[in-house]
Amino acid sequence: MATADEERALVDRFLADRDERAFHEIYRQHGPALYGFARNLLERDAVVEDVVQEAWLRAVRRLPSFDGRSSLRAWLIGFVVNCCRESWRDARRHGSEQGPDNPREDAAQPADSHAERLDLERALARLAPGYRTVLLLHDLQGMTHEEIGELLEIAPGTSKSQLARARQVLRSLWAAPGARGTPELATRSRPRAAPGGFRAWPLADSVLERRTDDPLPPAHA
Repeated sequence: MATADEERALVDRFLADRDERAFHEIYRQHGPALYGFARNLLERDAVVEDVVQEAWLRAVRRLPSFDGRSSLRAWLIGFVVNCCRESWRDARRHGSEQGPDNPREDAAQPADSHAERLDLERALARLAPGYRTVLLLHDLQGMTHEEIGELLEIAPGTSKSQLARARQVLRSLWAAPGARGTPELATRSRPRAAPGGFRAWPLADSVLERRTDDPLPPAHA
């Protein structure tokens, strides 16, 4: 992972003269992680690439506003989260998925069978999206409750209570008959990685191509 100074230098290089090598390096460092994070949030592979590309497009558009108060990855994840929430709202309008703004009372979505063998991905998939978001941001991305609250526009106390509930549900799922692992799963696991065939360059090039006609201001304009 690049240092804060290295991240700032890459951002400034890209903003100064639209240095494609700088953008590709930013994408190499963060693209797979953002893709994996979106897959964990959405649980619908068919829309993940579109959501991630839209997140990158928005991030490039707003890159001049990156002030370094958070890490570049945390800043980028904010765009992924917002795009995922829009996808949830769209799915909810079509009656296909529970959204984060209206979590189920029990925080867990119905399972096909109580006898199924649960792994991390299935357990995460059964969390309501709002709880899953807080859990991934805090336990797997290392964000504080204050940062999560600012990102999701909720109080830090709400973030804490949702995290506690998400962990409780995960523990109960992991303790189900036939499940593997330990109750501390949530704090020791890594997010699902991007698929083996995922390569940053085609998507990065697409982002750059779509931004060609939209000049960016200098980094410190």
